[in-house]
Amino acid sequence: MREFNVVVLGAGGVGKSALTVRFTQDVFLENYDPTIEEEYRRLVKVDGITSQLEVLDTAGAEQFTALNEVYIKSGRGFVLVFSLTQEASLREVDNLRQQIYRIKGGSTTVPIVVVGTKSDLVNEREVQLTTISNLSQRWNLPFFETSAKKNWHVSDVFEDLVRQMRNRYPEDPVKTKKKSHHKCIIM
Repeated sequence: MREFNVVVLGAGGVGKSALTVRFTQDVFLENYDPTIEEEYRRLVKVDGITSQLEVLDTAGAEQFTALNEVYIKSGRGFVLVFSLTQEASLREVDNLRQQIYRIKGGSTTVPIVVVGTKSDLVNEREVQLTTISNLSQRWNLPFFETSAKKNWHVSDVFEDLVRQMRNRYPEDPVKTKKKSHHKCIIM
């Protein structure tokens, strides 16, 4: 079984933890509790293939953003989160996207999914669909609108990312061959 580590990044209060916990534990976190760093694991079946995801929910608080570089270096896939009710949080996603490309050597083949949260809060929406559509085309990245509260499109985010990671990091045939069990003889 393949294992992938996913890093969830975004500004503070945009719903990173709510999204992560909804996906990994199928629970909605009602109260906001600023995260420093939480790690979750979940088996996920995508296109009939099971993979193990290690999801790192990071801090969005300003005092912890220096850690982002460490997370980006070790990450294989990224979920960049903004709130549909907070237009300023979309600028942070752009900064993070550029930082990922810079740290990962400028490669635009890094598995990334951009997620707008709180899609159920229709009356509080600040980020328009046309803005998202334009950015999606310009950045050449998939965008998803989600609601952790209503469990709308949460799994879609991680399934898309798994597909990207499988394409970007193909299995090493040497590692996947079954190991032969020859006895070691010392003379």
